[in-house]
Amino acid sequence: MTEAEEGEEVVFVTGCTPGGIGHALAVEFARRKCRVVATARSLSSLEALRTNSLVTLHTLELDVLSERSVEEAVRSVVDMFGRIDILVNNAGVHCVGPLAELPMALWQSTFDTNVFGTMRVIKAVVPHMASRRKGKIVNVGSVSALVPSPWTGAYSSSKAAIHCLSESLRVELNPFGIDVITVAPGAIKSNLGSNSSAIYRNLPEWRLYKPFERAIRERVEFSQKPGCTPTDAFANKTVDAALRRKPPPWFSYGQFSTLAAIMYYFPIWLRDVIARRLFKLSAIENDKEK
Repeated sequence: MTEAEEGEEVVFVTGCTPGGIGHALAVEFARRKCRVVATARSLSSLEALRTNSLVTLHTLELDVLSERSVEEAVRSVVDMFGRIDILVNNAGVHCVGPLAELPMALWQSTFDTNVFGTMRVIKAVVPHMASRRKGKIVNVGSVSALVPSPWTGAYSSSKAAIHCLSESLRVELNPFGIDVITVAPGAIKSNLGSNSSAIYRNLPEWRLYKPFERAIRERVEFSQKPGCTPTDAFANKTVDAALRRKPPPWFSYGQFSTLAAIMYYFPIWLRDVIARRLFKLSAIENDKEK
């Protein structure tokens, strides 16, 4: 066992494939002299992290869909370092498509990864943290849960579930000295868009929404446009918040994060008008008139 030294934070991060938020968070924690264990479903995808000459961190295979994989990974980290100080639940998948036509299998896989995967890791780590009366759990949600938009209802609802369970956990785990931080990224330029594009190409052809395929496809790449916040900038701010002695229960950063927070309080009719114009839903009404 390589016991972590006093003052060193042992950080366990899920979903660290290259180009993503988890990858950037792992690098930033390591840059701050934390002992970082970066995980992903495929160990080969973590090669760039393992060989990074600028920081030192450890990599581990972890499939959040498997309870056994989660338990083995958590046990390995505790055996290696003696503890887990910070858990970052970042593993997640995107999902774009009209709700009425989105295959149920995709609904289920989205929730199994984003929500149940998060809870599998939390349930494995909490007993260890509770025994020490110390720990931090960082759950990565999304501003899309504040202002759900057309075409991303499955993804947004999974992230809304993360926000809700984080709020409950924050109060439930407080007696055990465990802090829970909900992180709501704005539009962060990451591999989420490219991964979504690959999934989208394999979806069946839309029936009701065929005339709006272009608008739906544009939504896949919405957070990858010029001006979106780079992952390293987001990671820098998020790690700042997570390493505070008393971390905030809620942290949001990235393009459109402030706008989303403001729009959350807009009247519903105004949010509907904005959504119809921004995501070209007026085309439905125009098509009906033709």
